[in-house]
Amino acid sequence: MTEHHPTIGGLLRALRARNGWTLKEMSERCGIPLSTLSKVEHDRLTLTYDKLLQLSQRLNIRMSELFAEQDADPEPAVTARRSIGRIEDAIRVNTPNYDYYYLCPELRRKRMIPVLTRVRAKSIGEFGDLVRHSGEEYIHVLEGRVEVHTEFYDPIVLGPGESVYIDSNMGHAYTAAAGCDEVLLLGVCSSADDQLMESLMTLHGDDPPAPPNATRISAPAAAKAKPRGRRAGAAPATAHKSSPAK
Repeated sequence: MTEHHPTIGGLLRALRARNGWTLKEMSERCGIPLSTLSKVEHDRLTLTYDKLLQLSQRLNIRMSELFAEQDADPEPAVTARRSIGRIEDAIRVNTPNYDYYYLCPELRRKRMIPVLTRVRAKSIGEFGDLVRHSGEEYIHVLEGRVEVHTEFYDPIVLGPGESVYIDSNMGHAYTAAAGCDEVLLLGVCSSADDQLMESLMTLHGDDPPAPPNATRISAPAAAKAKPRGRRAGAAPATAHKSSPAK
């Protein structure tokens, strides 16, 4: 494949386009004839060092900047990654407060972690200390009513169809609101940390859950999830494997 290197003409075209100048306006600004600039931009002529120096001085830019400005950022690679999120394929982590279902676990080094969460803790006293981790998170209420506790804001109650977006570095916790036995949330955690999922899992215990393929549960089992594990400071949380749905 032929590698394309920037030419003086391409550099000047891009500089002119960024400033919104016509060829005539650029000619008037730098003192180089319009016809000369036109030939240079079409790669039919080049500029001597003296002319390049004149151009940089008249346009009040360094000659090095004239070339550096034109370097385009490389196109981002298309990875074509795709994963179907099914509850039976999720990594399941149980604690007294929550059941977590980490979706699309086969994708590694994710910058965005989708997770279904069943919330059972009914008060911040029952939950314990607020948690913190890198990045940001979005939480959408699917069933029930959740009370959102954050370090710098008063608690707020959200119902089905409502959501909250927070800085995850801020202490936070989600509890079932008064009158609710259980809440189902869809969350998305995001961070520049490409080990985000591993970081999230350390919030639940000292030992990591089993690998993705070892953690398979059925949708009915998810609906009837029972607490098996711990809150921070108790016995390690564990991932579980159940029979697939019939």
